[in-house]
Amino acid sequence: MDPVHRALLRAHRLDLSGQLLVSDTIVPFLLQEDILTPAQAEDIEAQPTNTRKCLHLLAVLPHRGPRAFDAFLRSLDDFSWVRDRLLLELQAPPGPGPTDACRLPDSVLQRVPSDWELSRLASGLGAQWEAVLMDLGLSPEAVFRCRADHALSAHGATLAGLVLWRRRGGCGATVQRLLLSLEAVGVHWAVLEDSLTPQGGAGPEVHL
Repeated sequence: MDPVHRALLRAHRLDLSGQLLVSDTIVPFLLQEDILTPAQAEDIEAQPTNTRKCLHLLAVLPHRGPRAFDAFLRSLDDFSWVRDRLLLELQAPPGPGPTDACRLPDSVLQRVPSDWELSRLASGLGAQWEAVLMDLGLSPEAVFRCRADHALSAHGATLAGLVLWRRRGGCGATVQRLLLSLEAVGVHWAVLEDSLTPQGGAGPEVHL
């Protein structure tokens, strides 16, 4: 996706999530146009509220290639006022180039994170760790178990949940999937980027 289009969607993500109903027409259209995969569409529809569905869709779209933005606009037939506003903003004189786009390359986004990387990410999630784990698909019961098993360490509870997600997700438990959940709950992508930046080597393996 063009960086300008990516920045536009990110700037309006909260506004869009309050106006768009994505299940009836938008997700089916993007699935029909091969912008979304069946697994991505299912993942979006599995979100508990319409707002979360929309936020998840807006987090996926920037990574779906150069056709994604145009297809998204075409999916907005039932929300023409939203499309008109986005197009009007695109026609405005350009300001400074976008500076808040995720810089992680596809080769990183598509791989499964290591124990060390998950440990560093667990240190950076703070109070949002439970929301991230549930967006990744862990049940409230699984999150409660992680918290109970590591009652004296929020880092330990977060790491246990992330390792459980990776074990269950297999090859689908990618850095990109982590990025989508962080964006869905409002955690800046730089937290993930920092966890993937080597500091003094790859680090030790983590054993739970």
